[in-house]
Amino acid sequence: MREQSRRPRAALAMGPGVRESVFSGGALDRLARLVDLHDEVMHEVDEKVLAETEVLVTGWGCPPFDERLLRAAPGLRLIAHAAGTVKTFLEPVVLRSVRVTSAADANAIPVAEFAFAAIVFGAKRAFTMAHRYRTQGSRRDFSGMPWLGTHRITIGVVGMSRIGRRVLALLRNLDAEVLVYDPYADPGEAAALGGRLTDLDTLVRRSHVVTLHAPDTPETHRMIGRDRLALMRDGAVLVNTARGALVDTLALAEEVTSGRLDAILDVSDPEPLPPGHPFFALPNVFVTPHLAGAQGGELSRLAESALDEVARYCSGRPLRHEIHIDELGRIA
Repeated sequence: MREQSRRPRAALAMGPGVRESVFSGGALDRLARLVDLHDEVMHEVDEKVLAETEVLVTGWGCPPFDERLLRAAPGLRLIAHAAGTVKTFLEPVVLRSVRVTSAADANAIPVAEFAFAAIVFGAKRAFTMAHRYRTQGSRRDFSGMPWLGTHRITIGVVGMSRIGRRVLALLRNLDAEVLVYDPYADPGEAAALGGRLTDLDTLVRRSHVVTLHAPDTPETHRMIGRDRLALMRDGAVLVNTARGALVDTLALAEEVTSGRLDAILDVSDPEPLPPGHPFFALPNVFVTPHLAGAQGGELSRLAESALDEVARYCSGRPLRHEIHIDELGRIA
């Protein structure tokens, strides 16, 4: 059965190498069945290609959606972004009546899995214990640990974003109390996902593990600052797979250097951290290079999400992951 009722003219716009890594395993063949696809990937603004493009499938490293691009694409009607955030180009595009969809929901899956693993490893003190084992040869030296494991602990989830909701679903596998902070969330929805809404200060004060899933906005900038870090209980674990700017890095460095808090950080501020940063040497801090999002085989989910949206557009069905301008202040 054909997936579409018509074949709009379309093009790919993304950085070098992105097509090969994201659109693998027959994804390009499917796209070519859906649309009349331009042969070359557009790495920079190509006015000739844009002049006849109705659907633009974008990815990491796509050209900036400035006035030059938009003037060159008078027939552009859909941007299907095979990646996460669209904040960098959403407003000018939507104001020109172009619809925008994002694969952020597909990208949320591996981030939530990573965050859940970080919560379990952090609660088990896996990284501190691995350091002790490696440097001291001690098999199970739990001395100095204020608590250990996930049994009946309190976990604080900051942000009921796409990722935050998936994390809440995964946390149902633990016998833990779950607190949630999100000023836009509905208490009933939080409860349905196994969490209880509370204010941020209460969440950080009561939680053994705090995991961050909020966007980087003026309201959330350094929301976990010196005062809130001081509220966290001794031995608490901070997990950040969201944005580095949510946390005051200098204040966190003081807390983890003292040994009072542990941290698992997939993002940082600045990013990357400079060589020799204390986070790299501390046994109670585990730092990864922003890899929680889709990598390797997980990238195919992004292509599948974007192509599903193109198929819906071609057949006149409602888009499932359309992003609207009123969401701009609340999305990552």
